[in-house]
Amino acid sequence: MTEQTPPKHYETKADTLGSDAEINSAFDQFMNAFDEFKQTNDTRLDELEQKMSVDVLTEEKLNRINQALENNQNQMDALLLKSSRPSLNGSKESSFLSTKHHTAFNNYMRKGDATKLRDIETKALSITSDPDGGYLVPDETEKAVMTSLKDVSPIRAIAGNRQVSGTVYKKPFSISGPGTGWVGETAARPETTSPSLAELSFPTMELYAMPAATSNLLDDSAVNIDEWIAEEVQTAFAEQETAAFVNGDGVNKPRGFLDYTAVAESSWSWGNMGYLATGVDGDFAASDPSDTLIDLIYTVKSAYRANSKWVLSRSTQAEIRKIKDADGNYIWQPANRPGEQPSLLGYPVTEVEDMPAIGSDSLSIAFGDFNRGYLIVDRLGLRVLRDPYSSKPYVLFYTTKRVGGGVQDFDAIKFLKFGTS
Repeated sequence: MTEQTPPKHYETKADTLGSDAEINSAFDQFMNAFDEFKQTNDTRLDELEQKMSVDVLTEEKLNRINQALENNQNQMDALLLKSSRPSLNGSKESSFLSTKHHTAFNNYMRKGDATKLRDIETKALSITSDPDGGYLVPDETEKAVMTSLKDVSPIRAIAGNRQVSGTVYKKPFSISGPGTGWVGETAARPETTSPSLAELSFPTMELYAMPAATSNLLDDSAVNIDEWIAEEVQTAFAEQETAAFVNGDGVNKPRGFLDYTAVAESSWSWGNMGYLATGVDGDFAASDPSDTLIDLIYTVKSAYRANSKWVLSRSTQAEIRKIKDADGNYIWQPANRPGEQPSLLGYPVTEVEDMPAIGSDSLSIAFGDFNRGYLIVDRLGLRVLRDPYSSKPYVLFYTTKRVGGGVQDFDAIKFLKFGTS
């Protein structure tokens, strides 16, 4: 007899009753691990100062604690995401059309009957209501997916966002402002020059996921199909989006902020991304490594600093945890309570695994106001096409959305380059 895979559990509200206690417990474990980390790292620094080398056992212990910190953080993030997941049960205030759309969509998803769904979208003059393009999901489901994406996708959580109904979002910007000057009360006023304008273009590209369902799941009335599709696609969308927002080349995907030309801050010009070098190939400076991070903060104009954040990978964050300032204080500090971000030199840290690890000439740390610096463009509408034929006995749901992205203010984000120049 073959072993059967237990059915996936879809939680109810009762499942989340203990989430606050679980989150607080995970947070306490994290803080205890961080205290132990500081003690062990202090021992490592003392050994370096006294012996000019570190005991192997001390280094191994520090690495184990660092890994435990990451595991605790991941556990806490998962619990926070679970507790903040939006409900899709609907409300009494929903419109009659929305209720009809929801019922028709549910009937299409479960049974493949698109008759009522096609009628609703035809009356709404939707251009995406044909079988080849799929059908628009109800507004509540789309909002749930987008809300979840903001929780799961770290760049989406901090970047600017625009929603459009077309395929391209165009944004004009001023290269040079109008001419101005001081004149005397009775002096002649020379004619001023007109501002020079240019245009940034952000096309949206199709992003897809293809979750599969069994007939038993679709026949089970206890399973909320809207919640199922939202949960299935959010992780796939978030992973692909984040990778593109960081490293995308702009070909059939958004253009990532690391794809733009990076130049030394001393020779920065509009259209390029500025960086500051550590002065050491593939590493921080041996003495006072925090000084370079402080310098990077002040390469960003004061108007951007108030809302600035650090963006770096887990491995880079692990290295920074070991650094102290000139007064002997750790420059990295954990969050004060669950749900908040850790801080580095007083600014929030956003962990993004698609950022490069520290290496030769790597741009491993970004700092700045991402809300003003990077723009994500979403085309309204999330579509689903039901496919019961390609992978029998499973039913595939080809789910698509259109998204674009790129740098909109080249002066708002700066990099730290681990190189000599």
